[in-house]
Amino acid sequence: MPVYKDKKRNTWYCKFYYKDWQGNNRQKKKEGFTTQREAKAFEREFLNKAHASCDMTFGSLVELYMEDCKSRLKPTTLENKQYTINLKLLPFFQNMPLNTITATTVRKWQNELISNDSNYSQTYLKTINNQLSALFNYAMKYYKLPSNPARTAGSMGKKNADSIEFWTVEEFKMFMNIVEDKPTSKAVFNILFWTGMRSGELLALSLNDFDFAVQTVSINKNYARMGNQDLILEPKTPKSKRTITLPKFLCELIQDYSSRLYDYEPNDRLFHVTKYFLHHEMDRGCKKSGVKRIRIHDLRHSHASLLIEMGFSPLLISERLGHENIETTLQTYSHLYPNKHSEVADKLELLNKK
Repeated sequence: MPVYKDKKRNTWYCKFYYKDWQGNNRQKKKEGFTTQREAKAFEREFLNKAHASCDMTFGSLVELYMEDCKSRLKPTTLENKQYTINLKLLPFFQNMPLNTITATTVRKWQNELISNDSNYSQTYLKTINNQLSALFNYAMKYYKLPSNPARTAGSMGKKNADSIEFWTVEEFKMFMNIVEDKPTSKAVFNILFWTGMRSGELLALSLNDFDFAVQTVSINKNYARMGNQDLILEPKTPKSKRTITLPKFLCELIQDYSSRLYDYEPNDRLFHVTKYFLHHEMDRGCKKSGVKRIRIHDLRHSHASLLIEMGFSPLLISERLGHENIETTLQTYSHLYPNKHSEVADKLELLNKK
C-alpha cells in the first residue's frame, strides 16, 4: 500500500488511485496520520467503501447511507435518523466490518438495550431496531451484503404502546383553567384538544388556512425548527393534507385571538412559538392543576378517544386525524376505553332479556 512518511511534519500520509462510481480513475491523498498503521487503515477502509465491499466497517456504511438519504428525506426526519444512529447504533457497531456482524451480534446489542437502566419504552426499542434493519437492507441492496442479520435475530419492542395516555374533557378543562391566562396558550391547547391535529400542523397555521364561514381549517403544511431556523415543510404524509371541521366556539376563539395580534399578515404563522413553549406550558398547567402530565402528542389521542366515546366511526376518526389508512386508527385506539367491552356484554344481556 502506498503509504509515505512526511519527514518534515513527522507524520504519515497515503496517496493512491481508485475508480469512482462512474468508472473514472481518481487520486486520493490523505495526510496527518500519527502512525503508518493509521494511514494504511484509512486507505483500506476508503477502498472498501469505493468498491462497495462488505469488508467496510458499519461506520462507513452509515456514512454512505446518510449521504443517500440527504436528498430523499425531510431535514427533520434526516436529523432524527442521524440522532438515533449516533446515539444507539454507532457506539456498538461502528468499527465492526459488515461481514462480521451476525445475528448473535445483533442479539447481544438488543439485550444490552432491553436491560438498560434507562428502561426504554417498547415502541422506542422497536424504532431503534427498525433503523438497524434498514441499514442492513440498504447494504444488501446496494453493497452485496448476503443477508440481514437483524432480520435473522428477530425484532425487539412493540410497534404500538400497550396503553395510551389521554385526558377526559373534565381533565382538559381543569388544565385550561390554569393556562388560559395566556392568550396564546388558550388558543393553541384548545385547537390541539378539539381538532386532534399534530403540534407541527398547529404551529404552521396561518389565518388564511381558516374558513370561518363554513367553520373549517385546512391542514396543508408542517412546522419544524432546526437549530435557529424555522422550517415550513410538507405535511407528514399525503393523507395529512385534509380539512377539519370546527365547532363554533373554537372559530370564535381563534377570531378573537387573531384580532388582537399587532402588525399581522394573514399568510404569516398565527402562533409565533415553538414546541418548547408548548412543553413549558404543559408542565406549568399540569403542576398547578394537579392533572396527570401527558405528552403534547397525547392531546391528539385525547381527541380520538373523545370521538370514540361519542360513537363516531373509525373511518371518520381516521380522516379527521389524517391517518394513512383506517388500520392505523384501529390498531392505535382499539384498547381505549376498556369499559367498551363490558358495555357490549351488558347490551347483549339486555337484548336477551327482551
